[in-house]
Amino acid sequence: MLTDLRSLELRGKKVLLRCDFNVPLEGGAIADATRIDASLETIRYILAQGGIAVMCSHLGRPTERDSRLSLKPVADYLSEKLGAKVALAPDCIGDITGRMIGALADGQALLLENVRFHPEEEANDPDFAHELARGKQVYVNDAFGTAHRAHASTVGVTRFLSERAPGFLMMREVEVLRTVTEQPEHPYVAILGGAKVSDKIGVIRNLMTKVDAILVGGAMAYTFLRAQGVATGRSRVEEDKLEVAREVLEAAAKRGLAFELPSDHVVADAPAADAITEIVQHIPADKMGLDIGPATIDRFSARIAAARTVIWNGPLGLFELTPFARGTLEVAQALANSGARSVLGGGDTAAAVAGQPWAGKFWHISTGGGATLEFLEGRELPGIKALER
Repeated sequence: MLTDLRSLELRGKKVLLRCDFNVPLEGGAIADATRIDASLETIRYILAQGGIAVMCSHLGRPTERDSRLSLKPVADYLSEKLGAKVALAPDCIGDITGRMIGALADGQALLLENVRFHPEEEANDPDFAHELARGKQVYVNDAFGTAHRAHASTVGVTRFLSERAPGFLMMREVEVLRTVTEQPEHPYVAILGGAKVSDKIGVIRNLMTKVDAILVGGAMAYTFLRAQGVATGRSRVEEDKLEVAREVLEAAAKRGLAFELPSDHVVADAPAADAITEIVQHIPADKMGLDIGPATIDRFSARIAAARTVIWNGPLGLFELTPFARGTLEVAQALANSGARSVLGGGDTAAAVAGQPWAGKFWHISTGGGATLEFLEGRELPGIKALER
């Protein structure tokens, strides 16, 4: 059972707040602040209650200290959004950082430097976790995007801080995903895309027992089509997953599950922004499928229109390039306008709809990516398990 953050007495207490500030940087500036904005509610609540917010996060995948992956841009952004100076500690542990934490008054905040500057973070080293927890009285985890990682700042610290709770973002993510996986309204549809069957096989197998239809797009669709004996030209196919794909197709047929694959395709010689495209039902030997075609868009949209619950993980084409973005965007818009209880997995799925005028119509857009994927596989997320009483 998870503790409600509102039930904790925070005044005068130092709160170790794990956030997901792993934001994209371009030229040292934040390119997309969505993940930071998603935790502002939790940060503001802690400060308003008189708590002292000691925030920590990772950024990127450094193997050693790297100034290019410093959280300084995040500290500057937080200062602007919170209307008060948020200093960046020179490290996440150590004497200087400890003195900076000790000098904080009630209602003030500090951001610790990138926890992944220490290899002990990903190793979930108990001594490092103890140092992170030192001097704090409460632990709050609002980083759903890292909930599938058993790291020192997501799991290890809970050994040393008995007062702990999910932040509002984390709690909302868990409640939404539990609702759509445990108590969905039917018809229940899953849309799965992306590059690899191997990335989604766990999700497919778990959802096959719950949903009424699975709509498949993206490069992974070509592995399933090849498994059916359909010519796929030069499209990306996981040859070593053809047998797995056949097993899934057979299992779906036995269950009477609608397992829908693309019936037409946007093809080109190569994935390029200036590619000359063609819409075909049968992929020529010298072409590659890079998006679903209009007939498939219509068929998927009709299935969505009749649905009450829809979960979506993975784009339906190479959406980063304009010639191959139509399938993902038109199906997404159909879902946004459908009235169904819609949940979009994080990562590329969220990126594909970012900035669209209808993006606010989805019931929930997850910040999770990998964490959402593992939740949909039915796996226990260690970062959530560690918060339970």
